[in-house]
Order: sequence, then C-alpha cells, then structure tokens
Amino acid sequence: METTASIKEKLLHAETFEPWMEELKSDSRKSVQQLLASWQRRFDKKLSLLRNLEEKQGFDRQFKAQADALVAGIDEAGRGPLAGPVVTAAVILPEDCSAFIGLDDSKIIAKAKRNELAQLIKQQAISWSVHIQPPEAIDRLNIYQATKQSMEAAAISLGTAPDVVLADAMKLTLPMPSEAIIKGDAKSLCIAAASILAKTGRDDLMDEYAEMYPQYGFSKHAGYGTKDHLAALEAHGPCPIHRKTFEPVKSMAQRP
Repeated sequence: METTASIKEKLLHAETFEPWMEELKSDSRKSVQQLLASWQRRFDKKLSLLRNLEEKQGFDRQFKAQADALVAGIDEAGRGPLAGPVVTAAVILPEDCSAFIGLDDSKIIAKAKRNELAQLIKQQAISWSVHIQPPEAIDRLNIYQATKQSMEAAAISLGTAPDVVLADAMKLTLPMPSEAIIKGDAKSLCIAAASILAKTGRDDLMDEYAEMYPQYGFSKHAGYGTKDHLAALEAHGPCPIHRKTFEPVKSMAQRP
C-alpha cells in the first residue's frame, strides 16, 4: 500500500485530475481522504480563478476593432481620503495573460498579493504608466477634475499608444476612443491591472508620508478619515499633504 507521504507528494504536483486519483476515493485511510479533499479544493479554486481571468479578458476583447488592437485600462486610487495624492495608472496587457491568474480589483486582494501582482504587471505589460496628482491640484481643480486629468495624463504617458482606453467609471477626453466602464475593475482585466498599480503606488507614497509626518499614522489608514486619523487632526491640525477643500480639514484650516 502506498504511503500517505508518497500520496501527499504526488497530489502536491498534480495539476489536473488523473486516473490514479480515482483509486484514492476508496482508500479507507482518513488521512488520504483529507489529502484528496484538500487537493480538490485547491483545484476548484484554480478553475474559478482561471474562469475569472478568461471572463475579464473576454470583456476587454469586445472593445477591439481588430484582433491585434491594443486595449489600455485606467484606474485610480485615493479619491476619498482627506490627505495625500490621487494616483492613477494605465496598463496595456499582453495577449497571453496566463501569468495573471488571480488578478482582480485591488480592493479585494491582500497587500502581499497586490505587491506581487504589481511587479508581475510591470514586468509583462506591453506598457504601463503611473501619474500622481498632488493635494494642491485636487484643491485647485476639485476631486473629479483632478482625477480626470490624472487619468488622461496616465493614458498619454504610455510608451505604446493604445487603440482604445477603458477607464473605471470616468469619461475621458483623449486622442483615441475611450469608454467609461462602471465597476470596471471587477469586469476588465486591464482595468484591474491598473487598479493594482494605482493602489500599490499610492500605498508606497503614503508610507513615505508616514515617515515625514508620523503623528498622523498615514501608513495605517492611507489618509482616509478613520477615527484615529480624525483624532490626530484634532490634536495636531492639518499638515501640508492634507486636502484643504475636504471636510473636516477645511473647517480646521479656517479656525482662528
């Protein structure tokens, strides 16, 4: 009888269901059944992630006028916080996206996985760019216009010009056709990729600001209006990266 250790090793390297696994179903050992069930869960999750990848790629392909057309996705991070920049990213993915299994909206991916995906995107994308819109521009333009202009700048900064641009919930003015996709980071693979670069890029910036202004805890809340952030604002007042047109920062800035 094959040892449990040997079965575990074989299951660890099995990519698809194989005939020898059928025999394991009748194995009376509880440990073997647990190993088989564990493999099945991993396999089912992999299939689910693969289907998700194919669906997102299929969504992007429908915007191609011809098979070799390039589709860029654009997304932002940081529209809502009281402090820090808006960061936008644009990404053109290659036709072969098999390496991007698990790529999804940055908000539902753990930080370590986001950072891993960000490096992969930068290595394998046909082109990518990141634009940083500072708090001063947000206060001068308003958050909507500041985000729109940042997205447009990210698109234009791509080293390879796309044939069409898909932006998450924003109608852009660009030299090429563009589409505003509601909840695009959940539907489009290239927008999901852009959301990863925007989110990780902004998080890195907020970690740097946390060192410059340690009293606010920016590395914990990234500038959003959490209870701790509001308490720090009350105690220390706004700092240079706070958005002066956002409440309650605006009211604090007007205090005598």
